[in-house]
Amino acid sequence: MTPVVVRSYRPSDHSACRRLWAELSRQHNEMYGEHRDDGGAGFEEYLTRLDLSGLWVADHADDAVIGMVGLIMRGRAGQVDPVVVTITHRHKGVGRKLLQHVAAEAKRRNMTALTISPESRNIDAIRSLHAAGYDVVSSIELTMDLERHTHPWHHGLELHELPFRS
Repeated sequence: MTPVVVRSYRPSDHSACRRLWAELSRQHNEMYGEHRDDGGAGFEEYLTRLDLSGLWVADHADDAVIGMVGLIMRGRAGQVDPVVVTITHRHKGVGRKLLQHVAAEAKRRNMTALTISPESRNIDAIRSLHAAGYDVVSSIELTMDLERHTHPWHHGLELHELPFRS
């Protein structure tokens, strides 16, 4: 297996990270049946966040930047956003390595907790995050879909004995 190193984001990583952002956006759009493609433009706005505390990339010896993870400040806690690995390198431990790095960085900064908000339909991500130690439900965001006829909702999530769609 070719080595992957997690390191700080550099300006020269910009186009690779923008492509990763676009890939994440496309996956989200496919998951929810939406047809918006920003081509990674959201990454430009992300980089201007005043609460962005760090951004790291997974640098593959042969394929260059294949993943990234960001850390947003929330008082003494942090929010992991985003975490993305390019599709050809998923299920190979790259995401785990990025999550371990951001957790070590948060501990080094004396943060009290890390949160992450995966999409409710992204079962692979939820399972990976749970295995990485994200096992406390700290908040819930509920949505009222005002266009119910346009979204192929998935059923099967139960929370406090109440049924929800995802």
